[in-house]
Amino acid sequence: MICIDDLNDWLGCMNGHPNAKTPNIDRLAAEGVLFANAHCQAPLCGPSRASLMTGLRPSTTGIYGMIDDDLINQDNPSTEGIIFLPEYFKNNGYHTMGIGKIFHHHAPDGVFDESGGRVPGFGPKPSERFVWSGKPGKEGYSRTSTDWGAYPEADSLMPDYQSTQWTIDRLNRNYDQPFFLSVGFLRPHVPWYVPQKWFDLHPLENIETPPYLESDLDDLPAITREIDDLPMMPTTQWAIESGEWPKMVQAYLACVSFVDFYVGEILNALENSPHAENTIVVLWSDHGYRMGEKGTFAKHCLWEEATNAPLIFAGLNIEKGIIIHSPAEMLSIYPTLLDLCGLKPYERNEGVSLAPVLHGETDTAGEFALTTYGWGNHGVRMEDYRYIRYNNGSEELYNHTDDPNEWYNLVQEKDMTSEIEKLKIFLPKVDVPYAKHSVYNFNPYFIKEKLVHSE
Repeated sequence: MICIDDLNDWLGCMNGHPNAKTPNIDRLAAEGVLFANAHCQAPLCGPSRASLMTGLRPSTTGIYGMIDDDLINQDNPSTEGIIFLPEYFKNNGYHTMGIGKIFHHHAPDGVFDESGGRVPGFGPKPSERFVWSGKPGKEGYSRTSTDWGAYPEADSLMPDYQSTQWTIDRLNRNYDQPFFLSVGFLRPHVPWYVPQKWFDLHPLENIETPPYLESDLDDLPAITREIDDLPMMPTTQWAIESGEWPKMVQAYLACVSFVDFYVGEILNALENSPHAENTIVVLWSDHGYRMGEKGTFAKHCLWEEATNAPLIFAGLNIEKGIIIHSPAEMLSIYPTLLDLCGLKPYERNEGVSLAPVLHGETDTAGEFALTTYGWGNHGVRMEDYRYIRYNNGSEELYNHTDDPNEWYNLVQEKDMTSEIEKLKIFLPKVDVPYAKHSVYNFNPYFIKEKLVHSE
């Protein structure tokens, strides 16, 4: 299981950006099934990973913000006694191993039989930032690690390099029982620092910035301005005026190419190992990332660029070279892996198994994908539409056939009423308050919301 932090659809196999160079992830997609319309359950690392690893929706657990790995199942009735994904395999005779960022930090204590540990921070970092200070200049806002530039000198100084070597070493061993092995990559999470050679793959003069409409947010409800108030992040207007936008895109692409190379190193090690013929590989990201779309550089929203992320399965008895365009959820990873490995379903999983799609029995992953961002704010993605409903009743609606950039909110159009009613059906029936240990300090809106809507 390969987990990648903040990776959006900027892969060759997803056609997310014309400058993307990702031959290894593209190779994995060609050898398996790519869910091109897969979506996270929360557009933020902590709640997204907690959802995936528990098999429960954020609206079920109240985990809407960051949470310490060991506190996911503490003081929370909905997660009491929950069996985490790697733990389920451990309980069923698998030797479990993991390194890097798999849950929010690494993993709850005891989940892995063998742990390479948490990779400290998102370094290495230079003594001084190159471009962006990370300081919002406002009270009530957290600082960001956002910055970009070529650093350090060698890949061997990067934590992801070290995680790769640890993973390769485990793949080269023999085991007397089946194994579950997971590696969590940090890049392309900010800061966008990788050695110069990865920047050289993406010459600045060739860089294309993503589509942007300056008036994009004019037809949105007022609540979006509160939720999307992120002064710690660069705005698109600042990036345009400063001339930094192409450099930021270059840096993100460089980080993606860096990670892609080390994904390739792991795939090569697997292919040359004794386990090549009987191992299933799943690669996923915890959410996407806006690189100037919708006015800023961040995840933190219910729009397409933040919710859509790669999901690829490959290996034993899995179809090859298939791209699925119907909606899928990261929530489905847990039940799908159990199904593929012949394990008994876990009755508490809220996702559905994608195994029938992987075996070629159907070409439809699901009818919808649901993303939640804070209490009561939900986005429903179907094959052609995205519907968003906020906790004050405000709404957005986008037709992806005509408007893939989600520039035009159709919620006021009279002929859209019946479509909205169809989409409302998929909003969660359970919508619990903020869990005790779930913390969200990115802006005053969410600080206030937790005070009002908490256990």
